[in-house]
Amino acid sequence: MPDEPLAFSPDQFSGRARMFPLPNLVMFPHVMQALHVFEPRYKALFEEAIEDDRLIALGSLAPGWEDNYDGRPPLRPHACLCRIATHQKTAEGTYNVLVLGVRRLHLVRELPPKKVFRLVEAELLDDVEPDAATPDAAAGLQRQLLEAFKQSMPQVPNAHEQLDQLLGSQITLGMLTDIVAYTIDLDFDTKLRLLSECDVFERVRLLLAAITARATASQRRTFPPDFSPN
Repeated sequence: MPDEPLAFSPDQFSGRARMFPLPNLVMFPHVMQALHVFEPRYKALFEEAIEDDRLIALGSLAPGWEDNYDGRPPLRPHACLCRIATHQKTAEGTYNVLVLGVRRLHLVRELPPKKVFRLVEAELLDDVEPDAATPDAAAGLQRQLLEAFKQSMPQVPNAHEQLDQLLGSQITLGMLTDIVAYTIDLDFDTKLRLLSECDVFERVRLLLAAITARATASQRRTFPPDFSPN
């Protein structure tokens, strides 16, 4: 095992990804996700990855997957390349795994079925910013997004201060958008749209609009309040 198993550089990616498609999770770079792996095909996938480059792709199944889950139902075109951080084999032979998202992927084509799990050709996607973007503009969007994120979180004592420390100036705007998009409760299609968007400024705008719509919908559900039973 390398000294820094979470470190990733693009030259470590072969262009082929082991696919672990999920029906109800959208994974993002810069965040960690715990997984319980029990299906034989996915146990084989993780066992190969652990012995090789420790890379897998968490993707999403396209609509209609329920009719052919045990086969090879269509995949959504974007996924998240992940590095296995830790893994533990249970007494039952299943795996508890923790993965770190490292890069966005665009799925080019699925390879012929020569293994029990699915393999795809894929390309890494880089974050981009508009040519006219300035450091001040990026910093302003970062402050705006962080404030919207704090307002959407439960009112827990010291939570805002902790968020400021955790998500302060030491992370990039792209990293912040991915952390917020993963953490906040947004609908599945919105998260897929955020995963597919490489323009960081556009991703912020989409995310802010989604947070605003979420807050508005919440207000509609709670106002006017229920009548008191007294």
